[in-house]
Amino acid sequence: QKQLVESGGGLVQPGGSLTLSCTASGFTSSDYAMGWARQRPGKGLEWVASIDHSGTYYADSVKGRFIISRDNAKSTQYLEMNSLRPGDTALYLCGKFARRDSDNIAFKITTNYDYWGQGTQVTVSS
Repeated sequence: QKQLVESGGGLVQPGGSLTLSCTASGFTSSDYAMGWARQRPGKGLEWVASIDHSGTYYADSVKGRFIISRDNAKSTQYLEMNSLRPGDTALYLCGKFARRDSDNIAFKITTNYDYWGQGTQVTVSS
């Protein structure tokens, strides 16, 4: 059974930092690109970042502030979030890209991921 479990969310002040983790089980996560998306209150799922064998990819809204990485030995991916803003408040979910190949255009479309975790809440507020 494929499963993704996120952790690391919480309450942080504007300008602060937070690192999220996502551990995969039931499949070999290193065989796939992996990604993060977020759901802000009253909004749909919004792609945030992805990582594959070639590199990392970011939405314009987080580029320069967020860093995605992975530890294949631990089947875990991370999202380091810096210079957080109130607008970053959301439920953050990690996902498994449905295909084994890489496509940095397809990465940006959340329906191209076939598994998502339950998410971890990030609240940025003073």
